[in-house]
Amino acid sequence: MPSSSRFALILFASLLGATACNAKASPAAAFPAPAQDAARATTPGKETAVISGGCFWGIQAVFQHVKGVISATSGYSGGSAKTAQYETVSTGETGHAESVQIVYDPSQITYGELLRVFFSVAHDPTQLNAQGPDEGTQYRSSIFYSNDEQKRIAQAYIAQLDKAGIFRHPIVTQVVPLQAFYPAEAYHQNYATLHPNQPYIVFNDAPKVEHLRQEFPDLYTGK
Repeated sequence: MPSSSRFALILFASLLGATACNAKASPAAAFPAPAQDAARATTPGKETAVISGGCFWGIQAVFQHVKGVISATSGYSGGSAKTAQYETVSTGETGHAESVQIVYDPSQITYGELLRVFFSVAHDPTQLNAQGPDEGTQYRSSIFYSNDEQKRIAQAYIAQLDKAGIFRHPIVTQVVPLQAFYPAEAYHQNYATLHPNQPYIVFNDAPKVEHLRQEFPDLYTGK
């Protein structure tokens, strides 16, 4: 997401049509569910997933509208605690990616179903170190797994999507172990909800939520 010094340039790019998820090759109706996935839990509980794919405002906004998601928090993963501040992360030199921690109920939604949303409507997984109008390693596409099952499901799903030719270009999403997640500053939390008329949100993030509503109505919640 833009820092103040870059906002005018990014807004100009947005007005030229640089909206998120514009490189998806197939409609979500043809977007396959993961062939390998975790079993649906039989009782309510809480599990956690951490992902990154561009500005965390949009990723957070999408998953706040996904059935079974208890919370979605914007933050940083991939670097150290001492550099987990927005202005520092924005240099692209900290190792951090703008990330979102998703706490979900595995009796309502599986890890694989979360990844299906992540790959299909939340971001473009074929853009390397960039997303929409944002550029830099802090905007890279990553899945930060916390156990072997998450790693297996993520790697298998990427291979499945590439083999099926769902995208015109290869998926560049990294699958890496989660070292730590650091929540972002308070002013970044729920940003899309609190600033629906901000031009960056209008052109880059609101369309993602609308894509979710249209293409996965069974997973969409208007909360």
